[in-house]
Amino acid sequence: MFQYILYALVVALRASATASNTCKLLETQMPGRVSYPISATYNASLATYYSAQERDIDPACIFRPTSTSEVSKFVQLVTANRGTRFAVRGGGHTLFSGAANIDGGITVDMRSMNSVVLSNDHRVAQLGPGGIFSDVYPQLTDYNLTVMGARVPGIGVGGFVTGGGITFLSRKYGFSCDNIYGYELVLASGKVIYVTEASYPDLWIALKGGSNNFGIITRFDVGTFPSDGMLYRLLQYNYTDSVLNAQAQAFSNFMKPANYDPEAMMGLFLDYTGGVLSVSTALWYAEPVANPAVYNAFTKIPNTPIVSEIASVADVVTNFGEIIPAIEGRAFQLTFSFQNPEPSVYMQLFKTWESGIKRLANVKGIFIEFLTQPQPVTNGTNLFNLKPGKTDYVNIDMTATYDDKSDDTLISSVMNNIVNQQRSLLKSHGLLIDFIYLNYADISQNVYQSWGQNSVAKLRTASKKYDPRGVFQTTVPGGYKIPK
Repeated sequence: MFQYILYALVVALRASATASNTCKLLETQMPGRVSYPISATYNASLATYYSAQERDIDPACIFRPTSTSEVSKFVQLVTANRGTRFAVRGGGHTLFSGAANIDGGITVDMRSMNSVVLSNDHRVAQLGPGGIFSDVYPQLTDYNLTVMGARVPGIGVGGFVTGGGITFLSRKYGFSCDNIYGYELVLASGKVIYVTEASYPDLWIALKGGSNNFGIITRFDVGTFPSDGMLYRLLQYNYTDSVLNAQAQAFSNFMKPANYDPEAMMGLFLDYTGGVLSVSTALWYAEPVANPAVYNAFTKIPNTPIVSEIASVADVVTNFGEIIPAIEGRAFQLTFSFQNPEPSVYMQLFKTWESGIKRLANVKGIFIEFLTQPQPVTNGTNLFNLKPGKTDYVNIDMTATYDDKSDDTLISSVMNNIVNQQRSLLKSHGLLIDFIYLNYADISQNVYQSWGQNSVAKLRTASKKYDPRGVFQTTVPGGYKIPK
């Protein structure tokens, strides 16, 4: 055991030394783009990661490119100095350690590449990979346009889109990645290519959920959609069994294909904080309609209105973000999906969560959320292996935030136990589906395997073709790697 630890330490020291040398070369070739520990720029970058797990990682340096050519030079330099590992970050919202940061390596902070350029006909927006959607939306408001982006502030374009992307428009147009026309991509060789369905069809489809496995994307050409305002309502309810039963009934009916409204998105939130349970619904209607009938079952449940507005997408995101911290302490997240069940099954899911979280009551700083929401109605232009046009898939996002690293094991154990019970219940009813949504998953979840062998084979083939040395499988170790 001692010999193994010593060997690992030696390898880590060599990697760190290699990264330090590469940092110096980068600084020489691209002055002003590299920051080091203790510097204000370096510390400011680390401070903006959403979770403490990512903020606690210390790269040898941070490289902040401003152009595609600089990204290309970086990749060529790093691959020439074999052994230098790196990570790529945008908004930094993925929770688990090493997702978009790297200890002793080089972290590429893409946030200076944040441009928004509309095509002449306004049908396509060219987005920089380091853009933040809450900054993108205001630049489109004057044109009465929006894009398929995040619903909360601070989410980066790159990670959101390459992991799928659930949006206000997802019941009408699917995942964000379903609506990407083209990608400007820096390959492992440093070569810059423009990927479309016509030019590189195998790579184009692989990038729709392919995360950081194929190169560094330096531009997304995304579809735009008309938007002259939308409805946002936030309703708070008393947490009682009768309210939960009413919510279960309302949500099950909302999700039935016969009641499908493509403009209607929503989230049902069960929360626990400070020893108190609460339940709320966020209702988002993509058109400026004050009282859509599709939400009547939720608004009739006795509630306290928190927000009710017709506003621009930009303002809705800002206002919804007021109830969400800009950064968290430590955090853990799990996800799964299923076909819409009867209300009694929802009630069992709720009570399983409620019972299970009691073990976490004494965890310092504990906040737990159980989000139930419609899954996007995909058009099938991705590798998720979901039935195109199916309107009654449901997604669960279960998150815990807390203060101390010493509680990591307990949090993971309890959360996994709850999810395993819920998945077993759904499986017994024939409702559980294999799909795991990448953007909500923990690193312990087998995301790519859940998409099926055919999808994994396509990812693997594209990786071998466009990254034959496996740079983005080994030199970029963070995130979800393609199964071998």
